Amino acid sequence: MSKRLTALLLIALLGVFALSGCGSDSGSDQDQGSGSNQDTQKIATSDADPVVVDSNGSEFNPSKVYSETIDGVVSIRSVFGDVKNSPATAAIAGGAGFVLSKDGEIVTNAHVISDGSGDNRKPADNVYVEFTSGDILDAEIVGFDPFADVGLLKVSTDEVDMKPLVLADSDKVVVGQPIAVIGSPFGEDQTLTTGVVSQTGRSVMSLTDFQIEGAIQTDASINPGNSGGPMLDGDGHVIGISQQMKSGSGSSDGVGFGVPANSIRHSVEMLRDGGEPEYAYIGVSTQPLYPQLAEKLGIDADQGAIVAEVVKGGPADDAGIKGSDRELIFQGATYDVGGDVIVAVNDVPIEHAEDLGRMVGALKPGDTATLELIRDGEHKTIDVKLENRPTAVTRP
Repeated sequence: MSKRLTALLLIALLGVFALSGCGSDSGSDQDQGSGSNQDTQKIATSDADPVVVDSNGSEFNPSKVYSETIDGVVSIRSVFGDVKNSPATAAIAGGAGFVLSKDGEIVTNAHVISDGSGDNRKPADNVYVEFTSGDILDAEIVGFDPFADVGLLKVSTDEVDMKPLVLADSDKVVVGQPIAVIGSPFGEDQTLTTGVVSQTGRSVMSLTDFQIEGAIQTDASINPGNSGGPMLDGDGHVIGISQQMKSGSGSSDGVGFGVPANSIRHSVEMLRDGGEPEYAYIGVSTQPLYPQLAEKLGIDADQGAIVAEVVKGGPADDAGIKGSDRELIFQGATYDVGGDVIVAVNDVPIEHAEDLGRMVGALKPGDTATLELIRDGEHKTIDVKLENRPTAVTRP
C-alpha cells in the first residue's frame, strides 16, 4: 500500500487472519514522504532483460511480465470499525488484488476484506483500492468465499481505465514452472518476487474447517501483505493468488501457497450478483492408504482413503459409512483403522490422499455420490446424498 494511502488510514493495526503466517499486512510505512504511486514509472524492457527458459522451452522474462501486468494489480486496504469516532477499536488490514474485468471486478483473498470465524465472519466496513495511477477508489464488497479464501470487489470504472488480467487454466500448471508474484509485502506495494512452482495439488487450510484443494506451492517470496496478489506465468496470466505461507520465523521461508485460478473462477461465478458460495459435503475425515499399509491391514487395494472419522448426522453417517474403531502405529505414524476404505467415487479411482476431497468438491449439494469401498475385506457400493458444506463441523 502506498504511503499516501497508509497515512490516510493508519489508525490501528490488525492481524485479520493468519494461516501459518497468512499474507495479510497490518504494518505501516516508516515515513510519510512523497513516495506516491503517482511518481512510479513502468519498468522498460529490452533484449538485455534477464530471461529464464522453463521446462517446455518457453522464455520467462520477469521484467516483461511485470511491465505488462502491473497496471492490473492493485493494493487493498480494509477498515474494520469506526475509524473516525472509535479509533481505539478500529483495525486495518492490507493486501493486494488484481483487476478481473473491464466492469471493475477485483479479486483478492477473503481474509483481506473480512474478519471473524465460521458463520460469524463479517465484511470490512470500508475497502479502498489503489491503482498504479495513484487513484484510490472506494470498493463494494460483492461477496467472499471462505472455503476458497476468495473475495470479490467492485469499483467504479468512471475514474480509472481498467486493465484486467487473464485467468489461466491452473490444471495445466507444472512443477518447475517459473512464476512471478506481485503484491504489497509489509506495505511495500507493487513488489515483484520470482520463483518456481514447487508443487501442485497441495491441501491447505481455508477460513473454515475444510481445506482448499489443488493449492499451488512456490518458493517465491510471500510475506504479510502479499495476500490476494496475482501469481503469474510467463504469459502474464494469473495461475493463482497468494494465500498463505508456512514459516518458523514469521516471514517467508520459501514455502508459500496460492489459491489456484480454477478455484478463483468457480468462486467468482458463485459470488457474482450477490450469490452465496456452496460446496458439496460428505462428512468424513480420512487418511491415505498406500501399498505397504494395505498389506499390513490385509486390504485388497493399493490406494484409497481410510475413513478415520464420520461426522455424526452428516451425509456419510446417514448413508451408513463406518469410521475407525482402533489406532495402529505403523512405520512411525499413527493410523485410525478398522473402518471403511473408500477406493473410488462415481467409478473414478482414488489414487492420492486429497482425491476424495477434490472429487466431492467438484460435485454440488444435492448430488448423489456413488462410493466404492472395502469393508471387512469385501467390496461394497454405497450411495451418499451430498449436502451443503458448513463452515464448521461439530465433533464429539
